Amino acid sequence: MKYSGLCIAVKDVNLSKEFYQEIFGLEVFQDYGIHVSFGEFAIQQDFDWLVGVPKENVIEKPNNMELYFEEDDFDEFIKKLKSRDDIQYLGDVKEAGWGQRSIRFYDLDGHIIEVGETLRMVIKRFLDSGMSIEETSKRMDVSVSDLEKLLKN
Repeated sequence: MKYSGLCIAVKDVNLSKEFYQEIFGLEVFQDYGIHVSFGEFAIQQDFDWLVGVPKENVIEKPNNMELYFEEDDFDEFIKKLKSRDDIQYLGDVKEAGWGQRSIRFYDLDGHIIEVGETLRMVIKRFLDSGMSIEETSKRMDVSVSDLEKLLKN
């Protein structure tokens, strides 16, 4: 068995395709009109038809899962996001105890999206601020060897 991807319900496949291309730079792998695949992630208009459930059972904003992305240049991503007027946020940028910054917002169809700073960039940010690798290890509660692995990837 192999995991092949995720497909989410959208109202307007063209608007959603544009949203995911503009916000995340995703490239279309396959476009079948009401179904667009970006590789391991796909969007589907008329989801009720696809899965064989009544339209009223395809609910908006279920708030029970999120799409997760990571970004090296988190600050530039936030500027890009803030330049749009169609984003509904679930709060401001948050910094987790280990130092990783993230933001959550809804896509055009009410799916929660989280974008987090890559751990490699968190480590670099701490090291660039003058912290040693040992201090960074303690701050992030991650072993030095794991930090070194993350820096290499």
